[in-house]
Amino acid sequence: MEQDGLGARVKRALAPLAGFLALVVKLKSVLFIGSMAVSVAAYAQLWGWRYAAGFVALIFVHELGHVVALRIRGIRAHALVFIPLLGAFTSWQPTERRPYQEAETALAGPILGTIGALALAEYGHVNGSGLLRALAFTGLLINLFNLIPLVPLDGGRVANLLYPWVWAAVGLGLIGYLVVRPKPLVVVALLLVGYELYRQVRHPDAERDQVEPRLRIRLSVTYLVLIVAIVVGMHATYLARTLR
Repeated sequence: MEQDGLGARVKRALAPLAGFLALVVKLKSVLFIGSMAVSVAAYAQLWGWRYAAGFVALIFVHELGHVVALRIRGIRAHALVFIPLLGAFTSWQPTERRPYQEAETALAGPILGTIGALALAEYGHVNGSGLLRALAFTGLLINLFNLIPLVPLDGGRVANLLYPWVWAAVGLGLIGYLVVRPKPLVVVALLLVGYELYRQVRHPDAERDQVEPRLRIRLSVTYLVLIVAIVVGMHATYLARTLR
């Protein structure tokens, strides 16, 4: 009887804590769903509801890549929140700082986002849907943008661990593209890549010493293959049309 009484008292003492945790989970869900709805509404003012819904869904797939990578390591994401007209972000708090795992988690977003956009492109091609192809192109562009070597973008979280030859290869590709299709944004990207190459050659980051060469090679190859896949996909899905 005494144990039952103690158990009942413990349950009563923990009841407010359980209620608080349930409220936190509920608030996270409300924040996620609410921010998603607001984002769709904001983009709809620019592009219409169908395109806006597809655009936000592609952003969600990108962020889901980060969440899946975290869950594989046993880390729970604190929140997935959409920011109208700016995108979305996933927050987490690792138990300890591990550069390779952080870089791999960062790349997981563009990887899953690119797979999702390419799958949508194939489905749009089979069904002859210009809307889906246009969405796929935009989704690929989102993931390419996120690979720019600037924090807080995903590319900025992995840049320190990539080998300098990655930036040299990307720079040569940008120069070739600039010759064929001169565009101001390509010039900006080339300057960023050139700076990253210079920084890594002249001022190597100490984080590199914490990561095995084979893992750095894996990240470097994945980064390059991802860029090539995105560029090829964008070329295949480009349509000169309005969004409505």
